[in-house]
Amino acid sequence: MLYHLSELFPFAPWSVFQYITFRSAGAAVTALLLSMLLGPGLIRWLGDLKFRQDYRPKDVKEGADATAAAADLAKRGTPTMGGILIVLVLDLSALLWARWNPFVLLTLLAVVVLAGLGFYDDWLKVTKQNSEGAKSHLKLYVQVALGLGVAIYLWLLPSTAPLINDIQVPFIKNPVLVGVPIIGILLTVIVITGASNSVNLTDGMDGLAVGCTLITTLVFLVMTYIAGNVIFAHYLLVPYVEGAGELTVICAAMLGACLGFLWFNCHPAEVFMGDTGSLALGGALGIMAVLIHQPFVLLLAGAVFVAEALSVMLQVGWFKFTRRHYGEGRRIFLMSPLHHHFRKKGLPESKIVVRFYIVALLCAVVALSTLKVR
Repeated sequence: MLYHLSELFPFAPWSVFQYITFRSAGAAVTALLLSMLLGPGLIRWLGDLKFRQDYRPKDVKEGADATAAAADLAKRGTPTMGGILIVLVLDLSALLWARWNPFVLLTLLAVVVLAGLGFYDDWLKVTKQNSEGAKSHLKLYVQVALGLGVAIYLWLLPSTAPLINDIQVPFIKNPVLVGVPIIGILLTVIVITGASNSVNLTDGMDGLAVGCTLITTLVFLVMTYIAGNVIFAHYLLVPYVEGAGELTVICAAMLGACLGFLWFNCHPAEVFMGDTGSLALGGALGIMAVLIHQPFVLLLAGAVFVAEALSVMLQVGWFKFTRRHYGEGRRIFLMSPLHHHFRKKGLPESKIVVRFYIVALLCAVVALSTLKVR
């Protein structure tokens, strides 16, 4: 909005709104301040509505299980659906500071759709007082439909068709496959759906999902700016995507929103984001990876999310395989997703979260290295 106003008044000081860097900084600060301002009231409101996380009491056992059970009992009654705060301040900040183009609107639309899906899932959990929520196939149908819609829209536009037709991988300057729209559409669906679900699976400890999302978003803050700058893109041999620079403003707004939410979500958490926030944040990362023609970079930058998702897939797959062949299911991990495995081993929650942050930072460095190693 501010950018479009600056076009109507093209003189100082309005001209400063023409710069992506200035507007990105403004979006980050705005999102952070809005989070700090609206957060306490929203948490009280969620508590008054009894939108609370219900942890069922566990049998207290010796050792690590006793510690985990005591920690879970302490979290009972904590408000959930805090993702409303993230999505609200992200959208408001992005709409205020970004230059509206199809990339911006497409990303924000995906965020709203996935937030709505997550809200429905959270609503069922708090009203039925169990952890089942929406049917898994329903969530998958919505995510796949969203991914298909995004892919087909990009493919039908001549200016964005290469994002679907050509397949780009890290460390290689030229596309590895050209003119393969079917593969591109399938990849787009997998990236958006996978990213959304992976962040959702990571959201199991105070500050874990939002902190790792914040670190991954830092990578895409750099990547989107470079992808939208013709000079930097050509110099670093990455695909130039006209208009993608405005996604930098969205990344900045995500950073501010995540930082603000982390203020309330760090241990001990005052509020949980729920599926309302985790599905939306994951989907935002997925669609931005597609829009800058770097879908596989997300595998490196978000390796923590990938590991969490793989741990669930391996655990379920191995359990079913061994039950079919040996008569009883066996496990690879003590519990999945992966962060619960370390919890079962007796590590404190805060230590697990910080160590996951460290791994996420290392993965971010590796992802950014793809800009020079080509």
